[in-house]
Amino acid sequence: MPDQTTHSESFYLATPFGQLFAKRWTSAGSQQTSALSPPQAAPFLLFHDSLGSVELWRDFPQRLAEASGRDVITYDRLGFGLSDPVTEPIDINFIALEAERFIPLICDYFQLERFIAFGHSVGGCMAVYTAAQHPHRCEALITESAQAFVEELTRDGIRDAEALFQDQKQLDRLARYHGERTRWVLDSWINSWLSPTFDHWALDSALANVTCPTLVLHGELDEYGSAAQPAHIANGVQAEVQLELLPGIHHVPHRENPDLILDKVVSFLKQSLN
Repeated sequence: MPDQTTHSESFYLATPFGQLFAKRWTSAGSQQTSALSPPQAAPFLLFHDSLGSVELWRDFPQRLAEASGRDVITYDRLGFGLSDPVTEPIDINFIALEAERFIPLICDYFQLERFIAFGHSVGGCMAVYTAAQHPHRCEALITESAQAFVEELTRDGIRDAEALFQDQKQLDRLARYHGERTRWVLDSWINSWLSPTFDHWALDSALANVTCPTLVLHGELDEYGSAAQPAHIANGVQAEVQLELLPGIHHVPHRENPDLILDKVVSFLKQSLN
C-alpha cells in the first residue's frame, strides 16, 4: 500500500520547444527538520533513460522521497511519455542540449535554487552535463548505469534490443508508456548511438566541470556498459566521488534492487551533504 505521507502531483510545463509532462513527489519528511533533510532541502531531479518516462520509474521516485525526506521531481523529455511528440530526428547533441535548453526552464517552473541531479543510463549523462552547466544549482550528482564514452558493448546491447523490438509484442509493451511516440523513441535511441557521427562522443568535457559531490552507481553485469564506464566518470569529476560497482546487478539497479540503491543514496547524502 502506498505511503500516505507521500503526496504526488502532475504538471504540464509550456516551453518554447513544446509541452513537458512532469511529476513531483513530496514526502512528509521534506517538511520537517532532520539531520538528513534540513528545511527546504534540495530536491532530487531525475533524468530517465533512452526508452524511459516518468511512469517507467514506477514507484522508485516515491520510495526515494520517503527514504530521503526530500522532494523528487522527474519529467518526460520532449518526445517521450506524456510530453509533446517530436517528428524530426533527434539532434546528435541531444545529451548536452537537454541540460542547456530544458533544465533552466524546469528550475524556473519549480522555483529550484538547488537540486540533486540523479540520472539513469543516458539520463546519467544528462545529469553530468547538468551538474557541469549549472554548478550554482547542482548540490550533488548521482549517476546510475551511465555511459561516459562509446564502447562496442553498448552498441552490441542496442543491436540486441533492436532485434528484440522486431517482435510486435515488445513494441506494444513500450507503447503503453509512449503511445504515438513509440517508434520515434525507439529510433532515436538506436539511430543516435549507432551513428558513425557518434563514434567519438564522450563525457570528458562535462566531467571536467563537475565540482559537486558525486555518487557513481553501476551494475557489474550491465549489458550496456563495462566497468570502464563508471571508472571514467569517477576519474573525470573534479570533486569528492564515491564509486559503487554492484555485484549481480545489470543495467537497471533501481528496479533490480531498489533497497540497495536507496541505501547507497541515503548514505551518500549523509556523508557528503552534512
